[in-house]
Amino acid sequence: MRLTLILLAGLALAACNNAPEAPPADNTAPPAPPPVLAGVDLTQPVRAIGTEPFWAVDITPQTLIYSAPDDPGVSAPNPGPTIQGTTAVYATTSNGTALVVTLIATECSDGMSDRVYPLTARVERGSQTLNGCAASVAFLESQPQP
Repeated sequence: MRLTLILLAGLALAACNNAPEAPPADNTAPPAPPPVLAGVDLTQPVRAIGTEPFWAVDITPQTLIYSAPDDPGVSAPNPGPTIQGTTAVYATTSNGTALVVTLIATECSDGMSDRVYPLTARVERGSQTLNGCAASVAFLESQPQP
């Protein structure tokens, strides 16, 4: 009798071990949507520009590059934007000088062309504050030159 119970217990255990394994649970979260401001994907290159004085800031996934005529310009690491509502702020430093680019989800005109930009831009470089407009580089390259 004892042998029969041991054999039955062994068969029961063997039956449990042959059950198909459940697939592993997928614990990975879906990727977060890219940060978008006024329809502009901020993971793609963006250019902010201004007139009087002329200046530009190219925002790439890796760097912020400020340039202006008669100015050596600066390049600084891109920390990524801090987004609050309809505003995205990039704050970094280059050689000890602060460079802060604020993009605001309001249409903007550069005052020199008929082009309408989806973003208003403010650039603070040290104690200097510049105002202008911004859009994705892809948008700017698809538009006629002013």
